[in-house]
Amino acid sequence: MTEPSAPNQAGTRAWALAGIIAALTALAVGHLVAALFVPRASPLSAISDVVIAASPPDATEWAIATFGTADKPLLQAGIVAALLAFGAAAGLVWRRSPWPGLALVALLAAAGAAAALTRPDLGATAAVPSLAAGAWAAGSLHWWATRGTARTATDRRRFLIVTAGIGAAAFAASLAARRFGPGSAEADRDAFTVPEPDLPAADPGPGAELDVEGLGPWRTPNADFYRIDTAITPPNVEVDTWRLLVKGRVGTERTYTFDDLLGRELIERDITLCCVSNPIGGDLVDNARWTGVSLADLLAEADPDPHADQLVSRSSDGWTAGTPTAAVFDGRDALIAVGMNGQPLPVEHGWPARLVIPGLYGYVSATKWLTELELTTFDSYDPYWIQRGWGLPAPVHTASRIDTPHSGAAAGTVTVAGVAWAQHRGISAVELRVDDGEWTPCDLADAATDDTWRQWRTDVELGSGEHDLAVRATDGDGTVQTEERAPVKPSGATGLHNVTITVT
Repeated sequence: MTEPSAPNQAGTRAWALAGIIAALTALAVGHLVAALFVPRASPLSAISDVVIAASPPDATEWAIATFGTADKPLLQAGIVAALLAFGAAAGLVWRRSPWPGLALVALLAAAGAAAALTRPDLGATAAVPSLAAGAWAAGSLHWWATRGTARTATDRRRFLIVTAGIGAAAFAASLAARRFGPGSAEADRDAFTVPEPDLPAADPGPGAELDVEGLGPWRTPNADFYRIDTAITPPNVEVDTWRLLVKGRVGTERTYTFDDLLGRELIERDITLCCVSNPIGGDLVDNARWTGVSLADLLAEADPDPHADQLVSRSSDGWTAGTPTAAVFDGRDALIAVGMNGQPLPVEHGWPARLVIPGLYGYVSATKWLTELELTTFDSYDPYWIQRGWGLPAPVHTASRIDTPHSGAAAGTVTVAGVAWAQHRGISAVELRVDDGEWTPCDLADAATDDTWRQWRTDVELGSGEHDLAVRATDGDGTVQTEERAPVKPSGATGLHNVTITVT
């Protein structure tokens, strides 16, 4: 077997490593270019968005049910792994002949550009980050081929380190640009202070929070609040250019700016949100204090058609939800929120404005990055998840969960505690059953509104061995939580939460 020519003196492992570093640093360069110009068009975000959009509904639902809020990071990790493998292959091909290697890099760059161009409202500039990434990868491999491979192993190692360092610097710069750069949503958010509400939330008092170890807080911190949506990269929405359009079956189309919202009566309310994908006993449910304006009052200014039974809300990334207009105008605190727990809405939770409508699952009521409200009918349009086989809007099921203990306890008096919710109906009672015994009432925390969950607790005497704990709630209408098991699709899971613990 003949030795490679001088430009290809490096071995296959060195070429594969060069291809991997070229691919990895190209991702960083693409991310930097995107952060400066079109954040949602970074190669990784664009490809991830296309994968999500093209995935069969069953695959998407399986990912959410299996991985919960980790589904997006795992998807991105898988795509990065595939890109690095592709980079290694490009390096090995380039070792034999530059042109086929260049063709592989160009193909990958074109795929990223095409993926970005499919994203709503991005325009032709969406292709630039992927093309820049491809140019960087090609330039890196060309540099490696003409200079890095002909030198000593030390020189080649230095080349790889320098290239990787440049990529790391580009990635760090992209994070800084997204956080602090011109048009940064985070910069806009940092400059905003949530005004004092005109209508403050009712104070539930200290009795809303039970002092039980292992029981989650009554009000969920922003950083811990669950996030389920289809956006790989949260949209970077500039406050100065943000507009909310009200259109469709209305007497007069209206457009609102962010300042228009702040000039209205500001309402503060405690409201629990729940994902329809939340399994029995799951954690895709949280409670927060929201600040915003009345959705009903704002829509009324457009003179809505009384026969328009669906309100379609659109996100800046094109996602849609369909809410019954009856649930907007029946007196509940349906809000266009700008604040969360006294702080500006986090970017990942919808900054600068989102919907919060109590009593309905998030897929039909909690649109983030809100840009459009359209009055229409259910016969005329099917929003995103309805197109994928999920049910039409229905009230959140009465549900309850055991937070503690999870698996074991010491014999004697054992404190069992958790939360229960039936938004817009409230919780009137919670009961616990141990093994096959009778249902016994639990103590309930205070609640100032029917739109939040309630903590509950009880003390039971347990001997050594395994014990099965089950919980059920009764809503404010007197309806007891059903024991009938149903999956999350199409309209939310039902059944009782059971926990088996070992008592020693």
